[in-house]
Amino acid sequence: MSRSPSPSLSPSPSRFPRSTVLGYPRIGPRRELKRALEAYWDGRGSRAELEAVGAAIRERTWTRLAELGLEGLPSNTFSLYDQVLDTSVLLGAVPERYQAAEDPYFAMARGTDGLAPLRMTKWFDTNYHYIVPEVGPDTAFELDAAKPLAELRQARELGFETRPVVIGPVTFLLLASALDRLDDVLPCYEELLALLAAEGVTWVQLDEPALVADLTPEELAAVRTAYERLGARSARPGLFVASYFGHLGEALPVLAATPVEAIGVDLVRGGLDGLGALAGKTVVAGVVSGRDVWRTPPERAARLLSAVREQAGRVVVSTSCSLLHVPYDVEAEPDLDSGLKARLAFAEQKVAEVVELAHTGLEDGERVARPRPDTGTLARPDAGPLSGPLSGPLSRPPAEPVVGGGRAPYAVRAAAQAAHLRLPLLPTTTIGSFPQTGELREARAAAVAGRLSAADYERRVEGEIERVIRAQERLGLDVLVHGEPERNDMVQYFAEHLDGFAVTRNGWVQSYGSRCTRPPILHGDVSRPEPITVRWARYARSLTDRPVKGMLTGPVTIVAWSFARDDLPLRDVVFQVADAVREEVRDLEAAGVPIIQVDEPALRELLPLREAARAGYLEWAVAAYRRATSGAGDRTQIHTHLCYSDADQILDAIDGLDADVTTIESARSGARLLGSVGTFERGLGPGVYDIHSPRVPGVDEVERLLRAALRTLPAERVWVNPDCGLKTRTYEQVEAALANMATATRRLRDELAGAGR
Repeated sequence: MSRSPSPSLSPSPSRFPRSTVLGYPRIGPRRELKRALEAYWDGRGSRAELEAVGAAIRERTWTRLAELGLEGLPSNTFSLYDQVLDTSVLLGAVPERYQAAEDPYFAMARGTDGLAPLRMTKWFDTNYHYIVPEVGPDTAFELDAAKPLAELRQARELGFETRPVVIGPVTFLLLASALDRLDDVLPCYEELLALLAAEGVTWVQLDEPALVADLTPEELAAVRTAYERLGARSARPGLFVASYFGHLGEALPVLAATPVEAIGVDLVRGGLDGLGALAGKTVVAGVVSGRDVWRTPPERAARLLSAVREQAGRVVVSTSCSLLHVPYDVEAEPDLDSGLKARLAFAEQKVAEVVELAHTGLEDGERVARPRPDTGTLARPDAGPLSGPLSGPLSRPPAEPVVGGGRAPYAVRAAAQAAHLRLPLLPTTTIGSFPQTGELREARAAAVAGRLSAADYERRVEGEIERVIRAQERLGLDVLVHGEPERNDMVQYFAEHLDGFAVTRNGWVQSYGSRCTRPPILHGDVSRPEPITVRWARYARSLTDRPVKGMLTGPVTIVAWSFARDDLPLRDVVFQVADAVREEVRDLEAAGVPIIQVDEPALRELLPLREAARAGYLEWAVAAYRRATSGAGDRTQIHTHLCYSDADQILDAIDGLDADVTTIESARSGARLLGSVGTFERGLGPGVYDIHSPRVPGVDEVERLLRAALRTLPAERVWVNPDCGLKTRTYEQVEAALANMATATRRLRDELAGAGR
């Protein structure tokens, strides 16, 4: 355990820099971290080599931020896997069962052969996944400040003074459902502040995004307790509490009444209400969005900064949240249309916007006349009006919601589907994707580059589909998938085939660990020029006499996992996509596909953080899904899938989707979902195999999870499936896990048959 230096009187914190960001991408511009992580996990690289890649990424980040003119550089925003997991390690909240593992950090994140990983879910309303802390009444908190101190010292060796960033105590404990441990965890934060003060740190950033959600009186009291106590420390840096993803609401006056010197507010998703309470504080104003890729309108930013200054006093220009959620650099995208590109700002351009706003007369409401050399994006002469990605009305208005869409009630459909499909009790299936091998990725890249003809590429895809079909037949699965070998990503693939989208070459964003995606840019009206998936679904059906699912991504998820145009209500954009999906559903059914899965893993993700806005969102999100699936006939079975997003909180909405079968994450979360599904009346597949870990579950483990489901649901409604798609796993892992899943299912079928079921 680190020892605190002797307390000493700390001077008032120095003046906060004029410009900063709350965080920055950390995977490397060419996904260097991804490759280093996977080499380490596969035994092709050492931990020292992995750490060296991390150090190089941090050096590049600080160097580039300084070159762009940013004054306040953050540190401790880099992570080898996840910043919440890092905080668990910082506070000594490492469950005992992981402590003897060869690498406890990655054992918590990914599991080992004999040890399941910690639960994973979505970070507030983003597509980033975090590792949920496990804190119980016996967790013994003990500070381990090695990581933030090492990064601080690395930056200083390079000539940079930085502001360490740590998740704050209230958010950490709320994520762990352990707010009652506040008095026990605060000594670690006090000790950390003392250590940083002894290092000469002038400011520390404590991230508290949980404060923008609805808070109970008990939770507000915890905010007050935490920051009065931390603020009372005599030896400490200045305290900067950063909020983001919304307005602080009732937490704002509570924070304002504590000794905290600086408070960050999200003025993109929040607003100006109540900022007068921050008079005398430094307000770190998030006027540049960290969640989208559109350039910041300078007039709007000027008005916001001026209003904050009038209400609260000193203002620092910042991003609304960490830039973790956007790609690195729009200049790395030579294929984008020049008109669209002129309207875009990725992380590097957003830093330039922050610097520009802090170095010009925007505080007086002036329009920027020209950018600073090599940094500015606010006033490019070729950019046109700075009002977002598009201006003007929709060229094709969205259709009104269709609820029900003419499909018969579930009981009628279920009877028709049972007669048509003739599936056994406890039908087995997978979620859609099968492993994307290196050979398959190389073939796709060669086809894109023109080194492989379209005909040769299609033959390779057909060969992979046949491999997947034969493997599932051999394993004894009941409902097969074609494995999606033609798809690079479940959203990007559809974006590439729909009008209104653009895709990037290097626009990678971290989803979790080494998993990265390239979110498409939804910039115009959406339409489907031709069928997208029918050709491959038809081919898969020709290879087997077992039912094959057609695989689609739902309208909410396509929009949520894209950078959507911001000149229209999100509802209108989602309904345009729903119309395109509906056309695809109709064509799949016409091609004889008996089961169509329309995935909506982002349904819970987009749920507003404030209760008051949730009912309205769920109403139109459910209506959009029902519109997308409304063209299917009664004997066509509609499936949907949700994963890693606390779906138990929206079961009524999931029921409202009216899908015939819902497959859902359950294995990694310890089947916590099953406590809420007793009244679910349709088919349900609570996952029995966590695909985000390389470990293979044994037959007994799968059987135990299935028995838990059967204690809650009648066997006639239970499906057997993994938690999610299998794209990130190897064939060796997949076939072993699915074989165990099939064996456990057969055991239970025999048992149920013996009992007369």
